Amino acid sequence: MPTSLSTSNIGKYPLNLSSGQIATQANGSVKASFGDTVVLVTACMSKEGYPDRGFFPLMVEYREKTYAAGRIPGGFFKKEGRPSDTEILTCRLIDRPLRPLFPEGLTNEIQIVAMVLSSDRENDPDVVALNAASAALFISDIPFSKPIGAVRVSKIGDDFVVNPTYQEREESPLDIVIVGTEENTVMLEGGFDQVDEKDVLAAIEFAKPFIKEIIKAQKELREKEGKDKKEVELFTTDKGLVAKVRDKVIKDLQANYGIKEKEEKAKFSAKILESLKNEFITEDSEISESDLKKALSAVEEEVFRQKVLEEGIRPDKRGISDIRELNSEARVLPRTHGTGLFKRGQTQALAITTLGTSGDEQFIEALEGKKSKHFMLHYNFPPFSVGEVKFMRGPSRRDIGHGSLAEKALLPVVPSRDDFPYTIRIVSEILESNGSSSMATVCASSLSMMDAGVPLKDSVAGIAIGMVTDGDNYKILTDIAGIEDHCGDLDFKVAGTSKGITAIQVDTKTEGISTAMIKDALDKAKEARLFILENMTKSLAQPREDLSKYAPKIKSIEVDPDKVGMVIGPGGKNIRKMSRDYNVTVDIDDDRNMVSVVAETSEDLKKAITAIENIVREFEVGDVVEGKVDKIVDYGAFCELSPSKSGLLHVSEIAEGFVKDVRKHLKEGDIVKVKVIGKDNFGKLKLSLKQAK
Repeated sequence: MPTSLSTSNIGKYPLNLSSGQIATQANGSVKASFGDTVVLVTACMSKEGYPDRGFFPLMVEYREKTYAAGRIPGGFFKKEGRPSDTEILTCRLIDRPLRPLFPEGLTNEIQIVAMVLSSDRENDPDVVALNAASAALFISDIPFSKPIGAVRVSKIGDDFVVNPTYQEREESPLDIVIVGTEENTVMLEGGFDQVDEKDVLAAIEFAKPFIKEIIKAQKELREKEGKDKKEVELFTTDKGLVAKVRDKVIKDLQANYGIKEKEEKAKFSAKILESLKNEFITEDSEISESDLKKALSAVEEEVFRQKVLEEGIRPDKRGISDIRELNSEARVLPRTHGTGLFKRGQTQALAITTLGTSGDEQFIEALEGKKSKHFMLHYNFPPFSVGEVKFMRGPSRRDIGHGSLAEKALLPVVPSRDDFPYTIRIVSEILESNGSSSMATVCASSLSMMDAGVPLKDSVAGIAIGMVTDGDNYKILTDIAGIEDHCGDLDFKVAGTSKGITAIQVDTKTEGISTAMIKDALDKAKEARLFILENMTKSLAQPREDLSKYAPKIKSIEVDPDKVGMVIGPGGKNIRKMSRDYNVTVDIDDDRNMVSVVAETSEDLKKAITAIENIVREFEVGDVVEGKVDKIVDYGAFCELSPSKSGLLHVSEIAEGFVKDVRKHLKEGDIVKVKVIGKDNFGKLKLSLKQAK
């Protein structure tokens, strides 16, 4: 019989976990529901390990099928295609907190598949899927014995809200996913509207009871549906070989600790490896080059951790709070709309901003409904940035994740569409990488938008904080380089302005970190962020007053809903006329009652905007305006003041004295300045030429 368990309310609803009914051939399967959102998660493991791969082969797949929301996919094929960015980001959300909790040396392939079966368009399935993934692994026979709980926290007014709805998240200045074990925090992922560090800490504390409740439910489910854990071979580096390698190289590693350049460090390690190969690899030995690489790497990590924890010395001999050399530049390319070049040590990002029209917005078909994005950030990591040779294909999951984090960091300072009617796209090209290229992207992109003249609310900078731990002893490292990320225990990315945090992403390689550690890391990150912002300000302190001359000229005006049809004209007559006369594109946004005009020159833009204002304008007695003589009759002339307004210029109001022949004073097509002197009973305008002079 299937087993179903429910937590107490985790927000508006309980989290229901059930197993034993569907997908029973998987090593573990759990169906989780929250409200009417239902997710099925399965976990499977290969029978054999793959020690030669050199990494833990965990695969996570998350899919949102449109049937879950009662819809049929758009497009020609009418079926789901490649994963969307949202699905890929959720894969990463599930992968990152689970990966460090598997036993070291496990090389069996493990695949987690999460499928959204039902969506109520109110509750995001991502956190539901993450909890179900932990439960599926925990009740399975896969070696995974430490369950985690995950909740999303927002803030409405002065109160925190757990697992908020989509609408509540939009209204909140704080949106963070918190994942933890019963003791510690394993992962953080959030976006904020320039909040204080204390709000992040308060949100983490608020989440803890709910996380424990979710873990409690998983333990109860395991008691009823759990399988005995399989005994699998763990492939760890041979301790005897590590000891022999340590004896041979420890003095050289300690004497040469502190090589600053990544290339020089690689050459030094290659030289040591070559000497080890000459000594250990013989015709009779069973030791391979791969074995020696692993042993050498283990000893290098030992030296790194000992130097940092006991002496406070980093691999490039920086102090633990020191930031590498910074360089910020703007407007480095001649024809782009805006550019920012940011370098920190051996990490360099070039960000290019392009301004487009409303027609360039990205339209997304998601489970919660269709939506559009007027701000996009795309991140590229070419192989030359780390001196490698690889095929260049589409963006990887890592690329999408880094781009999303940087986009999240900048979004709070980007002006609304009403205030700045442009679609904004940033492309970050990583030209060099040795630690935290995503945070370099944040800095370069902030400079790039300011260079393009985007009226940002503030500059944004980002920094990556690392940590090395040994029980209760730990050292926090500011601005981690690649080797510190590889050998350390934490990657703690924080971005924000001088006023507060805008984005955070925390991943651990251990079983989690305490709140005290998080507070220390946030304090170090704030100090570093302010220092970087000061450097960026020296390059470009505020957005440029004028947009790039190569950017399209756009202006939007709000129009009374009853007058939108007047702007369009019969069959689109008025829009076609403006497009022809002024070489512009006119877009109508019915949802916001906005009319946007796109032009190549400021002069054409001004003419078109004036024409639209005249169309919707209510002319009053006393107004002096320009009109076009449209038709001449015996008793005067009809003047067009706008495509929807005209008036009669009576013969008596053309000039002083008697006018015998109107055509001696006016001809059709003349542009004249006239004054509105009255309205008849039908609202038609009476005009005067002589009174306008």
